[in-house]
Amino acid sequence: MKQNKRSPLQSLALFGKTSLAAALLGLSLGAAAEPVEIKFSHVVAENTPKGQMALKFKELVETRLPGEYKVSVFPNSQLFGDNNELAALLLNDVQLVAPSLSKFERYTKKLQIFDLPFLFEDMAAVDRFQQSEAGQKLLNSMSRKGVVGLGYLHNGMKQFSANNPLSLPTDAQGKKFRIMPSDVIAAQFEVVGAIPVKKPFSEVFTLLQTRAIDGQENTWSNIYSKKFFEVQTHITESNHGVLDYMVVTSDTFWKSLPKDKRDVIKQSLDEAIALGNELALKKADEDRQLILDSKRVELVTLTPAQRQAWVNAMRPVWAKFEDKIGKDLIDAAEAANKP
Repeated sequence: MKQNKRSPLQSLALFGKTSLAAALLGLSLGAAAEPVEIKFSHVVAENTPKGQMALKFKELVETRLPGEYKVSVFPNSQLFGDNNELAALLLNDVQLVAPSLSKFERYTKKLQIFDLPFLFEDMAAVDRFQQSEAGQKLLNSMSRKGVVGLGYLHNGMKQFSANNPLSLPTDAQGKKFRIMPSDVIAAQFEVVGAIPVKKPFSEVFTLLQTRAIDGQENTWSNIYSKKFFEVQTHITESNHGVLDYMVVTSDTFWKSLPKDKRDVIKQSLDEAIALGNELALKKADEDRQLILDSKRVELVTLTPAQRQAWVNAMRPVWAKFEDKIGKDLIDAAEAANKP
């Protein structure tokens, strides 16, 4: 049988093609073996509802998409503080963040509705509004800015803390309160003669400890986990506002995911958020009791007349932001107070 003999050049070319094919196959196999990393950055402790939600999300995604996706959770502002995490998201330095609703002010004015004082009577009303048609539409209110809302996460109702009892609005006059970067919350304090100071969440304990500020507003969960109660003398159980979060991603990252994988990730997030919201309700009561049991602070319980004085003092803030938020949206939120 006659055999075809290859010239040295033909053999070299064939070797080159074979080597290239092997190299490409190796790269392909290597890429397939490397999971896609989803970085989830947040600013609170792991034992908070948000912290537990993030860890549950990690567990669900890595169980359902083993070897394909890896979720890395960075709590306590390890990667980014609350003033720059959204910018990091849009730069794809992280893929998921869950800022408080106040942080979206520069992306949409609609979400300012959640900062209006004394709008919601309780967390049940907040939940009814968020799950309503009007509330769900707000998840897409930042799409033109490249931010995709994936769901609401509860923390709880906010309380005032200070180094003096805050029984009436006049008690806050001249006092410095740390606030999130929110024009609505700034107006809320200004209307009672207080001085709002915009500072990152990670700095609050030190600011309180050194008396650089006189007080702050937060949920029972955050007050306990960050030990604010150890450096304040009084907490007023005001339930004057809501501190909730929106879990968001970037439009670029979200659209880069294959639809079947995106569906699994969204389902996992929905389940993790449901757990976080359940924990938020439970922890509000538990952490409140732990703070009281510590006997480090005195609880100020408002009488109906005192609470109404706060409502009357802060209600003008609604009118100030009505044009930006939309009266129809405020009406829908107020209607959610009725089951």
